[in-house]
Amino acid sequence: MNEEAERDYGDYVVARSPALCRFAYLLCGDWHRAEDAVQNALTKLYLRWGRLRDGRTVDAYVRRVLINSVIDERRLARFRREALSARLPEPPGGPDPADRVDQRLAVFDALARVPPRQRAVLVLRYWEDQSIEQVAELLGCSPGTVKSQAARGLQTLRELLDVDVSTNV
Repeated sequence: MNEEAERDYGDYVVARSPALCRFAYLLCGDWHRAEDAVQNALTKLYLRWGRLRDGRTVDAYVRRVLINSVIDERRLARFRREALSARLPEPPGGPDPADRVDQRLAVFDALARVPPRQRAVLVLRYWEDQSIEQVAELLGCSPGTVKSQAARGLQTLRELLDVDVSTNV
């Protein structure tokens, strides 16, 4: 890789790493696993940087790699002997006092218990603000699948959070 491409890659990593870590955290519910997934995704990106320098293509590629690695790692985790914690760790830098920490942690905890594919759809649609078509393209499925996975994921979240939809308008 030439010096200019190397510099562009470094600039991309510095600019996008915090957002990618937050995205990965929402997918897997663990800051350490999220950071590992981002590191792996950025390593794969480095190997393909010469072909993916367009900003939109790069973000889509990295998100796709993150989603796949978190889903694959979750499948493999069944065969490992790891103990999951009931409490989520605080995000780096500590909590923002302006946020409602208890509600936020409850949502993160519930999101971590949603099946991986539904969680990926929810995070892409509602956290990353992607369109149905963009999510379908990233996940390699139809827009109808995205809609049904989003509906199921939201229903699961409501059940986990014990939200009464009829009173919340």
